[in-house]
Parts: sequence; C-alpha cells; structure tokens
Amino acid sequence: MNWQDLFAAIALVMVIEGLLPFSSPQSLRRAYLQVTQLDDMTIRCTGLASMVIGMILLFLIR
Repeated sequence: MNWQDLFAAIALVMVIEGLLPFSSPQSLRRAYLQVTQLDDMTIRCTGLASMVIGMILLFLIR
C-alpha cells in the first residue's frame, strides 16, 4: 500500500461520513441525542465491533 491509497481511503471515509449530515441533518441530531444516552461500555463495544468488521472486510477485499 502506498500513500496515495491511504489518502484515497481517508477521502472515501470523509465522503461517506458526510452523507447523513448533508442528506438529513435532523436525523443526525436525533441519532446523536440517542448516543448520548448510552453508557460508555456500549459505545466502546460498538466501536470495537465496527473496527473488527472493518478489518475483516479489508482482509477479504485485499
């Protein structure tokens, strides 16, 4: 992997992350309010699950 691939991946993440705020800012606000009600362990487990799934997908794709 070279630097160009890394920057392309970061750019793609930014595009995907920007879809919800652009298309439905009200839904994003509601989602953020719901997340603030969750305990730290739930948020950490969700983050860990997201990272593991992402790594598995990356392994399968590459």
